[in-house]
Amino acid sequence: MLDRLQRAVLLLQTFLLLLITRLGLALLSFQTLRALLEKLSGLWLLRRSTPPNPAATPVTIRRIIWAVEKSARLMPGGAKCLAKALVTQTLLERQGCACEFKIGVAKSAEGALEAHAWIEHQGFILMGNLPDLSRYKSFPPL
Repeated sequence: MLDRLQRAVLLLQTFLLLLITRLGLALLSFQTLRALLEKLSGLWLLRRSTPPNPAATPVTIRRIIWAVEKSARLMPGGAKCLAKALVTQTLLERQGCACEFKIGVAKSAEGALEAHAWIEHQGFILMGNLPDLSRYKSFPPL
């Protein structure tokens, strides 16, 4: 279990990373933003706190998902699936958890193109699950 201070630190780290990601999506190219997130993950604020763990514990994964979802709710204007998925991937990989970042597209009932981003780990959807996710055709890994 995380104590109160550890939860607050995780939430602060996640909130700041989500804010940076939202701004980055508006101002930077996608590849530049991903490179920035990778660099930020090496800074003191986001440095790996435990040794790499390719099979991260469900508790670690749940903590990260909780922090991303809570940060998105606290953030003015919320956060879209793309920002949440990028932050989730950054935080999970910081803990040594191998995960897959997915982006998919589908046509709406009106014929408009819709996009969605989500995170998978060992075949399970961790972030961004939708009741109709199967209708989205995912792109190859970026």
